[in-house]
Amino acid sequence: MSGASPRFDVTIHAANRLRICAVLDDVKEVEFGVLRDTLALSDSLLSKQLAILGQVGYLRSRRAKRDSRQRVWLALTREGHAAFAEHVAALREIVGEEGRRNIANADKGTVSAHSWARPAVARGTGW
Repeated sequence: MSGASPRFDVTIHAANRLRICAVLDDVKEVEFGVLRDTLALSDSLLSKQLAILGQVGYLRSRRAKRDSRQRVWLALTREGHAAFAEHVAALREIVGEEGRRNIANADKGTVSAHSWARPAVARGTGW
């Protein structure tokens, strides 16, 4: 990361895609049905989210026969693992001590250089 702030990834940030990446980050690969059941998502919703991750190069899939049925196995690509790690680091920066300090400074009228920080607002107006 060499001094730069971690990259917040809007593709990964959507709730279901974040959950998918969290599961896939911890395993070598997982079968579609196992991922679907683990996340309690419908086939169509999971397929749509996987397609989005695949379009940006974060996901790879392979088909293999198991128990005489064709199965789809899913895994994060190297780029997917890296993007997920960066996104988690960005979230930690936002909610960590430095992030809370930057939010407090924004309320006091000083603006942080971070891209996620909001502009200075009158105290007490909230988000």
